[in-house]
Amino acid sequence: MTHPTTGRRERKKAQTRRALADAALRLFLEHGYDRVGVKDVAEAADVSVTTLFKHFSGKEALVFDQDGERGEALVAAVRERGPGRSVLEGLRGHLRERVLKVQDPEFRRFRELIDGTPALSEYAHRMWLRHETALAEALAEETSRDADEVTVRALAHYALAAPRLADGSEDPAAAVDRIFTLLEQGWGGLGA
Repeated sequence: MTHPTTGRRERKKAQTRRALADAALRLFLEHGYDRVGVKDVAEAADVSVTTLFKHFSGKEALVFDQDGERGEALVAAVRERGPGRSVLEGLRGHLRERVLKVQDPEFRRFRELIDGTPALSEYAHRMWLRHETALAEALAEETSRDADEVTVRALAHYALAAPRLADGSEDPAAAVDRIFTLLEQGWGGLGA
């Protein structure tokens, strides 16, 4: 299968976007989110403020530059999970990988920045709700249920909460496995 090559213009846009996000994160971690303005980020990336706003809707969006990709990956974990795998198995695998990737100290600093900055915490919460809605829609579609059904919404909610709940565990990947066992089997399946 031949994949279309990305054109020069698209590559340049992606490079600019990446430079802006990298500069923003570096400055936010060094100086604190509230002490850095969009002008500072634009200067650090060697672009104009106008260019910054062509790529990002606002200051908060600079921190969550991969928001769309993360949402797409969640939905893909359900829809492209492979033959014979349940939606929960697809989600478990995806979220287990994610929890392993976020164990490095740099990510911890990023998480502390978000948790310690009210504007970023609120933005992260809104982003999480968007992902939850998209995941519920994918789950509903794959299980022939209604996306507004409380069980579908609950499954999306708890699946997305798994990495955060597992964070800080001695073995986060095993913690994700235990959470998904609970989602798959309920309390009765755990001998509770």
